[in-house]
Amino acid sequence: MYRERPEVLFAHQDGAATSVLETSGTTVVVRVLTRWTDLVEAMVDVVAGAREQLVVTGSRSRENAYLAAIETAVAQQPDLVHYRVLYGPPRHRALADHLLRLLELRDPSARRNGIKTLHKRKAARTATHTAALADLRTHRLVTTGGSTSGGEALRHLTLKGLEAAATELQRPLSEMGATARGAGAAGASHPMAVNETTIGLLRPKPDLAKLATDPPALRAAAQAIADAPGGVGSIGSYWTEVPLPVAGSWSTPGRGGAQADIVLTAPQDGVPLLFVEVDNCHETAEELADKLEKYARFYRRKVKDTVGKAQPMWRTRWNTPPGGGLENPYPPVLFVFNPLGARNPERTIARLAALTRHLWAGTKDYEEDFHHYDRKMPVTTTTLAVLREHGPHGQVFHRFGRPGPQTLFDAIGNPRRQAALERHWAQQRAREREAQERERQEVAQRAAKRTAQRPACARCGTKFTDERWRAAQPTDWGTPADSHPDFCERCKGRAVAAGCSRRRFGPASSAATRRTRNRPSRRGSPAGGSHVGVPEEGAAEAG
Repeated sequence: MYRERPEVLFAHQDGAATSVLETSGTTVVVRVLTRWTDLVEAMVDVVAGAREQLVVTGSRSRENAYLAAIETAVAQQPDLVHYRVLYGPPRHRALADHLLRLLELRDPSARRNGIKTLHKRKAARTATHTAALADLRTHRLVTTGGSTSGGEALRHLTLKGLEAAATELQRPLSEMGATARGAGAAGASHPMAVNETTIGLLRPKPDLAKLATDPPALRAAAQAIADAPGGVGSIGSYWTEVPLPVAGSWSTPGRGGAQADIVLTAPQDGVPLLFVEVDNCHETAEELADKLEKYARFYRRKVKDTVGKAQPMWRTRWNTPPGGGLENPYPPVLFVFNPLGARNPERTIARLAALTRHLWAGTKDYEEDFHHYDRKMPVTTTTLAVLREHGPHGQVFHRFGRPGPQTLFDAIGNPRRQAALERHWAQQRAREREAQERERQEVAQRAAKRTAQRPACARCGTKFTDERWRAAQPTDWGTPADSHPDFCERCKGRAVAAGCSRRRFGPASSAATRRTRNRPSRRGSPAGGSHVGVPEEGAAEAG
């Protein structure tokens, strides 16, 4: 019937006279296609004959000739409006790749003659992910898990998938939780809110290099996400559904303990440890307060470590900076409210703060403008919508006991105390610099005074060295005094050498030597010259 004109096929709906089909029956136009090649040929023929609109349904298309014909029609006819109606995600990679190629051929946001000509953006944007899920399902790593309240299909990991995820995240299998088989039974509103909270805190960045061939609108949106402030940690920094036992062990927790929806450990980003509770506004303030009481009992529980020393149980699993003095708080708890239920989150937060004041209220430091939170639990709240929009760097987090919103890092910390400590350290460093400057000046003054008092050599005028100055100064009784205290070391050496020469060759020895030189020789000639020497006056007096 695909070859008949619409006027013939739908004449009975237009109120016209008896149509040809009603008169002769459908036998004249109906042709049963019994071979696959005939079906593909007919489908390609329909696509080739499309001029105004082309509507394609189904999520299992994988015939290359048929998909190529659609791409050719979209590329050659700019005015052709193309619809792709998917019944769930694409089942085959060939269809996912086909949807991506259509995005390359035509921008989904573009309008020609005021009409949007491509209607399949959501399916194409998630085509790669759905194809990856199909591969995981083929290897029995995931299986279907129902659907959300919005109709989105759910997948959950199998036991084999949990083992693969534990290997990828480098975690023990005991910390990977369960398979969450019943998550989709009630619409999976809470698991989906937990996922959205994790994404809001993580804020993953797209790989722009892989979007080089995508439409400009998609690249602009990806660029905006890449330029926005980053999130906290990596995917390996998050744990979900973690039991916090007040009795029993980590693997077999006893009754009465809490179970954290999310545990975040990202010390490299300033969040050593954070527990996150996600509420869809179904629980009362009293129920949430009871949950915080369970957190407090878990924080106070102590166990012995490997050396037999008692310490808080939570420190045996997570490494956090140790506190000191009056500042040793418990790990913070963040409540993320998703207004799906009937309860008003603002009223719930106000009532919750009043019921748990003994758990989070600090002690005022009257010397400085901050509070001490020793063994107190920082409690912070926000909503999923603002977390998704602003992320952890936005001032959308409200901590109990503080007047205004803060960033996540300020809300779970103590910025006023940190500022007071920085002022104290700055003043201490300033005092140390002043003391060092005074010491330097005193040393310079002593050096200048000593330089002014330093003696000079009486012969050459050279200033004494420290060693020569100490040697020339008077010493104790019984110690020989310096022979030339007014001379430098060099001049003293010359003077000592000259003195030794005078003592060795005195005046008498010199005269005798001169007489010996002037004595006549045996041959009658003078020994030292042509005349007879006359003794010096000193020598005559001595003879």
